[in-house]
Formats: sequence, structure tokens, C-alpha cells
Amino acid sequence: MPHAQPTPGKTLLSPPDHTLIMIDFQSQMAFATKSIDATLLRNNAALVAHAAAGFGVSTILTTVAEKSFSGPMFDEITAAFPGKAMLDRTSMNTWEDAAVIEEVNAIGKPRIVFAGLWTSVCIVGPTLSALDQGFEVYIITDACGDISEEAHERAVERMVQAGACPMTSLQYLLELQRDWARGETYEMTTGIAKTFGGAYGLGITYAKTMFGASEGH
Repeated sequence: MPHAQPTPGKTLLSPPDHTLIMIDFQSQMAFATKSIDATLLRNNAALVAHAAAGFGVSTILTTVAEKSFSGPMFDEITAAFPGKAMLDRTSMNTWEDAAVIEEVNAIGKPRIVFAGLWTSVCIVGPTLSALDQGFEVYIITDACGDISEEAHERAVERMVQAGACPMTSLQYLLELQRDWARGETYEMTTGIAKTFGGAYGLGITYAKTMFGASEGH
């Protein structure tokens, strides 16, 4: 009989144990993305970016052919990381770019979290490559998109079968907080949720405005 303890599971993410890599959230890639509504995609990507920035998660932002073809990264993402340089690539597989891998090694975290466009190319490539090299990999599936639902779903299925862990953008935020009694990040977490958390965010706004409610008390 196992003995229960009030401690988190080892597979749960925490701010210092992983690197977030946000890939190719660019106009040209978004134009053909059909598996998720563009507004929802931008909102989810913004939620992930602001969560990572707020919790101090090591983050890499990378683009492909930014100046010559694909355009700049979404403003919602860059706003969370003012002044942060983009790592621009020519490779479709981010993991084959020497500058990105140099940054991954410099950060030195055993877990990688991916989000980006398109799921079947720009996320599958680095996910399978990182898994092959011994990293734990998580994919924020609702902050990814592809040219069709079929393309996105088969890509996620392929990555999960290879050992990647799927999660959602709001799950990512709440997993980093994980305890409402953590007062130092409570207002930030609920603030991000109110701005980018859809109906959940509306519920927080309502409860706090009408009743002065707080999950931490």
C-alpha cells in the first residue's frame, strides 16, 4: 500500500525546472492555420508568454525567415518579453538550429515546453529531436495550430506516442502557480487569467468585484 504525502508529483512543471520555446508565431504562418481560430490562438499564446515571463521561466523565442518571408512574432508574445532578441532560423526543425541549441545548453534545463506554428512541422520536429536526446518534452496543444484539424491532431498524437506530454495554456499557468496561498504570485496569476483566461477570467473578475473573493483565503 503506497503512503500518501502532501507533495507534488514529479511530472508536474514548476518555474525553474524547464525551458519554454515559442516557435514561429508569425503572420505568414498564421494565415494558413485552420485548426484553431486565430483570435483564440493569439490569446492562448499571450497567456503562455505572460505566464512564463511572470514566473521567470527560461524562455527562447524563435522565428523563421522573419525579415524575408514570415514576418514578426505576434505582439502579444513580444510584449511579455520587452527587448528580448528573437533567434531567427532557416531550418524548419528548430532543434537543427545551432544558435537555438546553444541557448538550450546554456540554460541547461532537463525539460522543454514547446508551443508554436505549425504543429506538424515546427513542433513535431524539435519535439521528436529533443525526446531522442533524453529531454522531457511538454507541448501546449492549444497554443499550437496547423493547416487543418487533421494535421494538428495527427501531429499531437504522434508526439504523445513518442513520449511527449500534452497540456493546455491555462493548465500551464495554473500548474506554475499550483497553490493559491502563494501570495507573491497570486495577483499576477489571477491578473493573467482575467486578461487571457476567457470565461474563467470573467468569473474571477465577477467574484472579486461582487464579493471581494480570493482563492487564497
